[in-house]
Amino acid sequence: MFPRRLLKRFKRGLSREDGAVTADWVVLTAAVVGMAAALFSILQDPVNGAATSISNKIAASN
Repeated sequence: MFPRRLLKRFKRGLSREDGAVTADWVVLTAAVVGMAAALFSILQDPVNGAATSISNKIAASN
């Protein structure tokens, strides 16, 4: 009896689409977070270099 009910619930869950939408959002969010982390990693050194250069120019002008 229990395996039959479990199988019936499983089949009903496969036909519902709201779980699929949630999975799509999870994948999309993970992709955005991954791209943001990669972009941060790529731009970290140039931004730090530019900030240091600006800081040095301001300090030299005083």
